[in-house]
Amino acid sequence: MGPIILFDKSALQALSVNESVWFDHFFIPVISPLFFVETLADLEKAVSSGRTPEEEVGLIAVRTPEMSGSPTVFHLQLCLQDLFGYSFPMDGRIPVAGGMPVRTQGRSGFRFDISPEAKAFSRWQEGKFLEVERQFAKRWRSDLRTLDFRGVIQRLNALGVVPDKCRTLQEAKSIADTIVNQRGQPLELLAIVFSLLGLPLQLFTTAFQRYSLAGYPPLAEFAPYTAYVLTVEIFFYIAVTKSLISPERPSNKIDISYLCYLPFCMVFVSSDRLHRRCAPLFLRDDQEFLWGVDLKDGLGKINNYFSQVSEFEKEKGLSSLAPHPPKDQDFLITQLWDRYLPAWRSIYETPVPRDKNSDNRLIKRLREFNEAQPITEEQIDFDPSDPDVISLQRSIRRRRGEWWQVPKDLR
Repeated sequence: MGPIILFDKSALQALSVNESVWFDHFFIPVISPLFFVETLADLEKAVSSGRTPEEEVGLIAVRTPEMSGSPTVFHLQLCLQDLFGYSFPMDGRIPVAGGMPVRTQGRSGFRFDISPEAKAFSRWQEGKFLEVERQFAKRWRSDLRTLDFRGVIQRLNALGVVPDKCRTLQEAKSIADTIVNQRGQPLELLAIVFSLLGLPLQLFTTAFQRYSLAGYPPLAEFAPYTAYVLTVEIFFYIAVTKSLISPERPSNKIDISYLCYLPFCMVFVSSDRLHRRCAPLFLRDDQEFLWGVDLKDGLGKINNYFSQVSEFEKEKGLSSLAPHPPKDQDFLITQLWDRYLPAWRSIYETPVPRDKNSDNRLIKRLREFNEAQPITEEQIDFDPSDPDVISLQRSIRRRRGEWWQVPKDLR
């Protein structure tokens, strides 16, 4: 439980292992595919600390959330889904892929097995890398070095972009908004979507036919998430052209793409200056940007606070030791819980008594659900937006750093 938080590699890398445990415990982290890509790309990067690239990746992997949160769907895949009418919320909930529909004992829902990303990070902690991952890292860094900023701006000029009049990041965002919201050139606009986002061209005609049947509404009405991602992309290329963002650092392209995942969080934490400058331009009123140094300081204080308990209490596991942060408002983590989960204090004032028989029945039902054969899409006879059960399977370590993530005596 906790606020839903999007993080980048810079924020996680700065944490100690103990701090990362509390980050995992007191938040619901959004694990962007870009974090996976960034981490893997370090296999092709020289490391100045004296560690090998494999060791550096392993150090990041051991800090990666495993108790809560989920890897989200790649933003370009979401754009395709959006363009073809499969809507999803953009209000802070995490879109997760891989759910299998299941029905058993009168209950229906979705089962999410351990994600491929989670399995990969488990391997990376042990320094085990597949050859395909090494080749991916090499290809990704090569692609970053060949980005065509000028070519993109030439295509945008056909839609009336005038970068010469852009002097600030706020103006770049305003120009991007104007382009995405204009209604005069639907064919050209959709062509920019497919070209700039690198979507499969064989799907363009079908997407444009659907756009035509809808009467060419503003893109933000027709495909709201695609419009949002396009705004991020156009903003970036305008800002690079006007030297508001450096074109000399190709990794800026990965960094700016983190903004495509802002609709799926409450808080975005990063230690990247580019994020600090740009993210506030894209945040909703009910979101905030958190500087990575502040998060590290806040988690460090949490770690020191709970370190004072006895070893006997620690062995009960984090859920028993710390079901919620300290109630003292001096703690940053407590402030964030108050801001985004305002009911948490009243919930924990009257804890629900546990009944061993009820717990055993619940465990039995979950086991039956997890062992049941998935049903086909044609057999789904329930509302997918309101399932009876959602089961997420995880592979976790009993102990990470100094902390027992689950009770020491748990079988």
